[in-house]
Amino acid sequence: MNINLQILFVAIFIFLLSFLLTPFKVAAQTSYFIVKGKVVDKNTNAPLIGASVFAQNTTIGEATDAQGNFSIRLPEGGYSLVTTFTGYETESIRVNASSQNDSLLFELNPEEKSLEAVTISISNEVPDGWEKYGSFFIDNFIGQTNFSKQCVIKNPEVLHFYFIKKRNTLKVKAKEPLIVDNFSLGYTLKFAIDSFTNDYNSKTNLFIGYPLFEEMQGTAEQHEAWNKNRATAYKGSLLQFMRSLYQRKLEEDGFELQFIVDNNGEDYPIQIGDLYGALNYKKDDSTQTVEFFPNQSEVAVIYKSHPEKNYFNLDSTAKKNFQLSTLIFPKGETFFIDQNGYFYDQEDLITNGYLGYKKIADMLPYDYKPD
Repeated sequence: MNINLQILFVAIFIFLLSFLLTPFKVAAQTSYFIVKGKVVDKNTNAPLIGASVFAQNTTIGEATDAQGNFSIRLPEGGYSLVTTFTGYETESIRVNASSQNDSLLFELNPEEKSLEAVTISISNEVPDGWEKYGSFFIDNFIGQTNFSKQCVIKNPEVLHFYFIKKRNTLKVKAKEPLIVDNFSLGYTLKFAIDSFTNDYNSKTNLFIGYPLFEEMQGTAEQHEAWNKNRATAYKGSLLQFMRSLYQRKLEEDGFELQFIVDNNGEDYPIQIGDLYGALNYKKDDSTQTVEFFPNQSEVAVIYKSHPEKNYFNLDSTAKKNFQLSTLIFPKGETFFIDQNGYFYDQEDLITNGYLGYKKIADMLPYDYKPD
């Protein structure tokens, strides 16, 4: 065979081979499942038209049709599927690819003001709440990171501030979704806030809410900057930590874990030999979920990257060559992780240190995938 023809034949073969393999590679990387259901009034069983149904902490959602029906396509993983409708209580259920997802029924209760809620509203609401507590709320809800500086709350008027003097506690509620533009990461976030509570005595705050992400429209240069910032936010995040734990890649992805034990009132770190054994790691191939519970409830998480300079304003004793956080798990309680990093029960996990420093401004959706 002529040498030129041989070269041509090889080139054609390589091209055809790469062309044939590409679709199979893409299909293997991204799989989806469908969630279908209906939203109705619990008392009358009437369909709720235009109710918002979305996967919490994602960019995926839609409104119900004239019959109250919805159908949502989700990438494989786990999610809290949330339903909100003005004048009704918010409802959520957990879903993943292995659950029964073709006939979900949300029966929403109309909101009713309990006597306790009325009492709290009358006696504890701060009339000039935003002026008095707005900056505090931004620092503890949006955060104080580099990315927080480019976050804007568009409708602060929906927030209501309540100070309970007896408990030395600040509670913030919103009857409409709070809208936040994050110009650092290129997302608009809509939060259905159940409550934000700060305990001044213990210096802890708890946020319960249901965020939906929307992609911002922008120029090619803006999208390039957003992608770069998202990659930065992802590294060392709780989302990456849970995905790395799911995949048994903690050390490979730059995480080191130590147990914290109390010895006569002093905290001491303990090196972990068999990491996944000490976490009681177990994967269920039938549901594609991982369950785990650490042998010690308090776990130090070291991520091998420098903290932001802003962090030293809050903790001047922090180490400069790595990020140190602590995760506090309830004793004897098992946690579950889906392959996209979704874990539960999220309300039971306490984050301190660097991961506690990262708040809404650095949050990424569960359908985010790093390049």
